[in-house]
Parts: sequence; C-alpha cells; structure tokens
Amino acid sequence: MSQEKQEKIVMVFGTFDVFHAGHDYFLKQAKMLGDYLIVIVARDHTVKNVKNEYPKHNEKDRLQIVKNNGTANKVLLGEKDDKYKAIKKYKPDIIALGYDQFVFTYNLNKMIIDEGMNTKIIRLESYRPDIYKSTLIKSLDEIDE
Repeated sequence: MSQEKQEKIVMVFGTFDVFHAGHDYFLKQAKMLGDYLIVIVARDHTVKNVKNEYPKHNEKDRLQIVKNNGTANKVLLGEKDDKYKAIKKYKPDIIALGYDQFVFTYNLNKMIIDEGMNTKIIRLESYRPDIYKSTLIKSLDEIDE
C-alpha cells in the first residue's frame, strides 16, 4: 500500500507596503517551514482599519510585488469580511507570523480549534528591524520627499 506524501502548506499574512529585505527574509523563512507557501496580502481597507492610514501602494500593486518576489507558490488578497476565510479554505499545516504581527492573531488559536484543524502557529525572527521595518522606511521616504 503506497501512501502519497502530502505537501506541507505554510501560510503568512502581511501588508507588504514598501517591500524590503525584511519582507524577503520573512517569506524565505516561512517557505523553509514547508513545501507550499501561501501569502495573504492585506486589503487596503484592512490596512486603514489597523494602521489608521492607507498603505502607500494599493493592494493590487502590493499583491504584484509579492508575486514578483517569487518565493510564494500562491499570493492572494485577503478577504473583505472573514479574515480567517483563507485559513479555513486552505487548512495550512503552519501559520507563520512575523515578530511584530499581533492584529487578527488574538483569536487564531480558538478559530483553529473550532475548525478542528491541526495547524501550528510559529512566530518568525525579525531581520534587522532597526533598519528593515516598514514604518521606519516609510518615515524616511517622507523625509526625502
């Protein structure tokens, strides 16, 4: 009796506004945790609700930038209503969170249990957050303008 090896799915979430080396490091770290990486890019209105301002780049541009990076197997925009819809649909083996990601993560464990999933949550390391942090890079861009 042969048994097919199932791909280990890893999922990450992010805004990815002003894509930088820290984002690249985050995606590569996540990819190393499994075989298939799904990236969910935050919608513009979600970013506004969370950060009280719209991203510098719109959601379609940010989606394309992450796709162009080439690390992810699948890149999708987040859902407008149910923030956990992609998790429920793809049932990842691992959800990898950034070192500074806390929004929408508070009820993550409960949702995973409620859905009967066996998903592990792993928090990834930062990559030089003193240099590669979107808020810092955006503020430096504003000084240059």
